[in-house]
Amino acid sequence: MGLSSSRVPATLNHPQAKFVQQAVAQNCVVIFSKTTCPFCVQTKEIFRNLGIPYTAVELNNHPQGPEIQNYLADVTQARTVPRVFINGNCIGGASDTKTLHKSGQLLDLVGKCHNPQIEQVRS
Repeated sequence: MGLSSSRVPATLNHPQAKFVQQAVAQNCVVIFSKTTCPFCVQTKEIFRNLGIPYTAVELNNHPQGPEIQNYLADVTQARTVPRVFINGNCIGGASDTKTLHKSGQLLDLVGKCHNPQIEQVRS
């Protein structure tokens, strides 16, 4: 299970590294997803139901989607989607997100983000 979080390496020489690093650095929650993936839909629904804003990068609609997915596989050790990042760390995929949600740890992780919208959700 992917509950041991991993950070996106800052110096990995890969064409998509900068895109992923910026997306993860600028957003509390980033979900690298595919619109056709039922596990991605379920994962986004968890955040939506909790009222937690997230940024979804839909790899099947992105011009460099396959390359981004290859980069994510290199840095997270998993090629599957979704790949969920919270506060700069990859927490894993759909089952990992569900596990964190059921245990109450998902809100705790999101609460560590510096985002006024997140503060409202926790109040």
